[in-house]
Amino acid sequence: MKAIIPVAGLGTRLRPHTYTTPKVLLPVAGKPMLAHILDELISLGIDEVTFIVHHFGDDIKSWICKHYSFKSNFVHQPELRGLGHAIHLAKEYHKNDDSVLIILGDTIFYADLAQAIQWKENSIGVKSVDDPRRFGIVELKGDKVVRLIEKPEHSPTNLAIVGIYHIVEPGVLFDALEEVIQKGITTKGEIQLTDALQIMLNKGSSFRAFEIEEWLDCGKPETLLDTNRRMLTKLFSEKEHARLMKIHESAILVPPVSILENAQIINSVIGPYVTVCEDARIENSVIKNAIIDKNARIRNILLDESLIGESADVNGKSYRLNVGDNTEMDIG
Repeated sequence: MKAIIPVAGLGTRLRPHTYTTPKVLLPVAGKPMLAHILDELISLGIDEVTFIVHHFGDDIKSWICKHYSFKSNFVHQPELRGLGHAIHLAKEYHKNDDSVLIILGDTIFYADLAQAIQWKENSIGVKSVDDPRRFGIVELKGDKVVRLIEKPEHSPTNLAIVGIYHIVEPGVLFDALEEVIQKGITTKGEIQLTDALQIMLNKGSSFRAFEIEEWLDCGKPETLLDTNRRMLTKLFSEKEHARLMKIHESAILVPPVSILENAQIINSVIGPYVTVCEDARIENSVIKNAIIDKNARIRNILLDESLIGESADVNGKSYRLNVGDNTEMDIG
């Protein structure tokens, strides 16, 4: 089975980290966000993936080729003209396929995709949301999709399209995308996949919706940290925690945490909800609810709700205090 994964987004809301690192390669819960998606696809039997890249395309290609052995295609999107435009660029690789799975490169999810890809009709992953105006949404009759609307001002439903699609008629999809482009159909200035899917519906294609158990956002610092918390909690293992405590004997590890190879934790308290990446070094610090990227150096500091980038060097202050009884101090 084949898949298309758009990874061309700039990740502007995650700056300054995305000035130097592709959004999809930022770490969360022990590995890059894209790795969580690819590992799930491999378990489903995916053997070929087309990646739509833009900025940092070479970095993404290098990382994928280093860590995965499936067949990979890389298509450059010269202008970021919308998701529909990105998918259209994969036409030469997938127009004649029997089916194709489309997943956004920053969509970490928990769902029974194995069942959805067995269906003989097109399917779309959906999730109830509080503010459907931010998303493409679906209207259903039973589990059948009857209408799709991209970011409606007044939504008739709160079922958001989460960025997972199984298309059993790729040729029909690419024809619909071609029609959208040729007619200049845009929504909020972009060529949208949702508009092409609506054309497919209008011409008789059948779509079913399947509910996503959990949909984890990685788009902003606060949501990336929330995803890190949720995933570390799901992935927690007493056995793995015991292994980490043996390695980092001078540290106190408050689970759940993820500490990768060659990281050094010295005289520090780590956790809960902390990811520490390869070759990071933490000394004399207390860190919770944070992601510490590769080769970072952290010393003499208390960190909470923090993202520390690759090779960053953070050094706090040390104080020598001689404080009497009943004293109140606030050291800023």
